[in-house]
Amino acid sequence: MVNRSAVKMIGTLAVAALALTACGTTSGTEESKVLESIGAGEGQVSILAWPGYVEDGSNDPAVDWVSKFTADTGCKVNFKPFGTSDEAVTLMRTGQYDVISASGDASLRLVAGGDVQEVNMSLLKNYADVYPFLKDKAWNTVDGKNYGMPHGWGANLLMYRTDKVSPAPTSWSAVFDEASAHTGKVTAYDSPIYIADAAVYLMAHKPELNITNPYALDAEQLEAAVSLLKDQRSHVGEYWSDVVKEVQSFASGTSVVGTTWQVGANIAKADGAAVETVLPSEGATGWSDTWMIGSKTKNPNCSYKWLDYIASPEANAQVAEYFGESPGNPKACDLTVDKEHCSTYHSGDASYADKIWYWTTPVAACLDGRTDATCTDYSEWTESSDRDQGLKHQLLRVRWPAPPHTHTIITTFTKARGHVPFDSATWQRARPWPTARSWKCPQG
Repeated sequence: MVNRSAVKMIGTLAVAALALTACGTTSGTEESKVLESIGAGEGQVSILAWPGYVEDGSNDPAVDWVSKFTADTGCKVNFKPFGTSDEAVTLMRTGQYDVISASGDASLRLVAGGDVQEVNMSLLKNYADVYPFLKDKAWNTVDGKNYGMPHGWGANLLMYRTDKVSPAPTSWSAVFDEASAHTGKVTAYDSPIYIADAAVYLMAHKPELNITNPYALDAEQLEAAVSLLKDQRSHVGEYWSDVVKEVQSFASGTSVVGTTWQVGANIAKADGAAVETVLPSEGATGWSDTWMIGSKTKNPNCSYKWLDYIASPEANAQVAEYFGESPGNPKACDLTVDKEHCSTYHSGDASYADKIWYWTTPVAACLDGRTDATCTDYSEWTESSDRDQGLKHQLLRVRWPAPPHTHTIITTFTKARGHVPFDSATWQRARPWPTARSWKCPQG
């Protein structure tokens, strides 16, 4: 059974003293008091999350883990989806939301801005079951303080057409130094964070650059990564941010090699495309999401109850399978409908996970531990991407036009796709996502 699921973005060292300066990031000025016990629920909780993480049956009656949470806790869920990490940060900074699912390229900005609070993990019984390699990481823990519940994770993989690309690639060189072999049929991810993919490649092939963390690039290292992407540009036929559109290009043969998510490969295979994926020898970028609690929440008890519930085996299994990622709780693997799900997504494979550089926000305080250098921050990555016309970076765009009587359907969420057929008509019948707009780097 193929999981047609919703999908979309870390360094090795915790950021000391919240010295983050990327993209409007500022240090928080007031610490929230850490909860010492979970009391009765307040009756409601507002949640910001990637589409596909908070399903209540309104998109598909068979997909609903929210109703049980409300029945068990008395906490009514008010859900707002977001399309990019930048949008998520902007919304969370309004103080209007209790809980957020934050990818690594948002979590540190939220910590640094004082927008989320330290979480007392001892109050969350399901935390004990979470994979150890997801705990106490730079994207969810700062100065020894935990800021949330680890959720799902996945890698950005190399996909190729088996009937067009031979021999089978084992290195990212297939889209960089050897991309000329498939000029016009290479595809690449359309985002400033893709600079980290170039940096991962340079770590292995240009050791003289001394890159030890793809999110900790000084000016010279950033220039080298951007230069590699500019060289790649002449071979790229399409830059993608919509995984479904990417799948279609592989099916048609427009693209034959490039970066993807595992769920994209699953969809492509289900549609009859001759594709395979590989985690290249250099390693890869990827994501690990964290459920975090707002520093201004008025519903702390319901917020804690949600963090614990969503990491339970039952709920985590449903989310991971629907969304298209590895669950954070290994006990979820026994409860997925597709019994091969966890094998497909390498759940629990610590050696596989160790090859992934999880998305994080590049900041001036070098994440590789250097104190004698200033690293480039996310705003500089964005400016570099904008200057490189090949990346054609747009934070949010609409792929399908919506008819006048519907809301615009956002189809380029960083990861999101639902358990529904992938066509515009279906998505126009789905939950009315917010009207698309461009989000610039959050300020303050």
